[in-house]
This record gives sequence, structure tokens and C-alpha cells, in this order.
Amino acid sequence: MIKGLLFDYGGTIDTNGLHWAVVLKNSYQKFDIQIPKDLFFKAYSFGERSLAIHPIVKPSFTFLQVLRAKIEQQFIFLQENGFEIDKKYIELIASDCNAFARQTVQNAKVILEELAAAYPLVMVSNFYGNLNAVLEDFGIRHLFAEVVESAVAGVRKPDPAIYGLGVKALGFNPEECMVIGDSFSKDIIPAKEIGCRTVWLNGIGWEDDDHLSASNTNGVLADEEIKDFSALKKYLVTT
Repeated sequence: MIKGLLFDYGGTIDTNGLHWAVVLKNSYQKFDIQIPKDLFFKAYSFGERSLAIHPIVKPSFTFLQVLRAKIEQQFIFLQENGFEIDKKYIELIASDCNAFARQTVQNAKVILEELAAAYPLVMVSNFYGNLNAVLEDFGIRHLFAEVVESAVAGVRKPDPAIYGLGVKALGFNPEECMVIGDSFSKDIIPAKEIGCRTVWLNGIGWEDDDHLSASNTNGVLADEEIKDFSALKKYLVTT
């Protein structure tokens, strides 16, 4: 019997299964900024590393501020590789992506509220140290009993220890907990490793989650697979 739920955040609640690299690439294209796919993903990775290594993100940052910082780092990388982009697009892309995330979170909030009425919820996320501020700004922080954030906890996915912290926060046995996430390698595999049940939100991923099967995940399979966050009501409210 499932007694508690553990949620990933980025790519799960805020994009409904879209990898953030895909969301950002779509926004670049919306503003007619054409970057070769391989170079864009290198710029995306550069931005992620920069925010992880340097104290760029402050604990009070909203998601819009995170996006501005992330895109600025991407522009730095692209400039160094021959793509000069007007800095006005930092704000345009950041605002566009923030509006998308805000609307997606509001859609998810309806489901989260129903789940929170039936189960205690804990969030487990790789983030920059400001996730509580982001959740407050998007109006869903109150739905989670605790937030386990990599920058604060000192452990990152795919290390299963971070999900162990989430299970400990719920106070149940692992087999009584369900993990919901969009990344097979960073959510499903580590959650299964510690004994949790899992739901894989299999949307449009990136390199690590493309074309997954039991043969290339050492036989690990999610307990459930969904294509839309709203399907959680069907799978979990009556579990």
C-alpha cells in the first residue's frame, strides 16, 4: 500500500515531461535564433555547470531570475563559439520560458492538491539552493511536507541517497513510497534501487532517457509509465 509520494520538480512538475533543454531550444527557435542542435546542448550544459559551480543563484531567486542567469551563461558560451546574440533576447527567452513553467505548474497544482489531500508529499530535486523560493512564487510550496534539494542536502541525483532522505522525511518504508519523475536515469533507477515504487513521466527527454528499454537499464522497469502529469490522478488517488 502506498502511503507517501515523492516528486521530482524540474522536468516533471514544471514542464510536464519536457526536458528543460528542449523547452529552452524551442524558445530560442520561437525568437528565430537558430543554433545547431549539438552546439545548443553544449551551451545548455555549460550553463548548468556554471550555475552549479559558481554562486550565481541566490536563495531568494525566483525561477525567472534563474532563467535569466542560465540563459546569460548560455549566451557567453555561444559567443565564445562564434554566435553573437543580442542580449535583449535573454529577457525575452527567460520571460517566455517562465510563463510556460508557471502555466504548467498551475495545471499540475490541481492534481497535486488532490494528491496532497490523500498522501503526504515530499519533493526531491537537483536544484540551485532556491527551490523553496521558486515553489513559493509558483504557489505550491505548502503542498509539500518537506523539500529535499541537492544544493542544500549535499547529494545529487542519480545518487539514491537523496531519495533515501526523501523517504526518511516521509517516515515510511521505501516500499510504501512512490516516486514520480521524468528522468529514468536520475529518478526511476535510484528510486528502485532503494526499494520505492515508481511512476515514469515519459515525455520528451534528452540524451540519457532516449530509447530506453529493459535491455539498456539493467532490467530496471518503472512500475507505471505515463505521458501526462494529469494521469497521476488515475494511477494514484485510488492506490
